[in-house]
Amino acid sequence: MLRLAEKVAIITGASSGIGAETCIQFAKNGAHIVAVGRNFENLKQTQNSCMKINPNVKCLLIQADVTKDTKKIVDQTIAEFEKIDVLVNNAGILANGGILDMDVEQLDTVMDVNLRSVFQLTKLVLPHLIKSKGNVVNVSSVTGIRSFPYVLSYCVSKAALDQFTKCVALEMAQHNVRVNSVNPGTVVTEIHKRGGMDEKSYAEFLKHGRDTHAMGRVGNVSEVAPAIVFLASEEASFITGALLSIDGGKGIMCPR
Repeated sequence: MLRLAEKVAIITGASSGIGAETCIQFAKNGAHIVAVGRNFENLKQTQNSCMKINPNVKCLLIQADVTKDTKKIVDQTIAEFEKIDVLVNNAGILANGGILDMDVEQLDTVMDVNLRSVFQLTKLVLPHLIKSKGNVVNVSSVTGIRSFPYVLSYCVSKAALDQFTKCVALEMAQHNVRVNSVNPGTVVTEIHKRGGMDEKSYAEFLKHGRDTHAMGRVGNVSEVAPAIVFLASEEASFITGALLSIDGGKGIMCPR
C-alpha cells in the first residue's frame, strides 16, 4: 500500500542528508516530490534516486535559498501540481559557539535559516494545506528538547522551532491541518562538517556518540525519514503538535 499516493510534498534541504532520504521515502510511498535545495547537482542525484525507486512519481527540482525564495518555491509548485499536501521543513544549518565566543551575527544567521524561513514558507503554504487538509512536518533536533553547551544558536533555533510547531498545530487544528516535528539525535549527515568540524573532530564526535546515546550508537538518515513519512500519512491522522524523538535515547540521558 502506498501511504502517500498522489500527494504533493515540498521537501526543503533535499540535496543531501535527511532531506534527500525523505524524498526517496516519499517517492517510495507514491508521493510527487518538490525537492528544494541550493546544490542543483545534488538535487539531480536525489531526483534520480526517487525515479529509480518509483518511476511513476514526478519530481520537480527547485534550486532555491529558503531564506529568500519562499514565494518562488510555492509558485512553482502550484504551477506544476496545482496543489500542496505536505510541507517538510528540513533545511537547516548548525554553528558552533557559546555565549562568550559567538557574535550576534551568528545567532541571526542560524535563526534566519532554522526558524524565520520556516515561518515564511509555512505561512505561504498553509492556505493550500487548508484546501487539501494536508500537514506540516518540521525537522527539529534533540537540541530543541535538551540543552547542550557551545551550540547555543542551534539549540535556541530548534527550541523555537518546537514551540512554533506546537503553536501552529493549535491554530491549524480547526482547519484539519496537522503540524508535527521529528527531533533526531546525532545522525550521520554533512551538517556538522558544514558547521565547522574537520574530519578528525567529526570522527571523534561520532565515536563519542556511543556514550551520549542510550542505544550506544548514532543514527542514520534511513531511521529518520520513515518517521516523517508516518507523520505525513493518514496513519497519523490523530497526531498533531507532537515532537517525535528519534534519538536513540539521547534525550533521556543524564550525566552521572
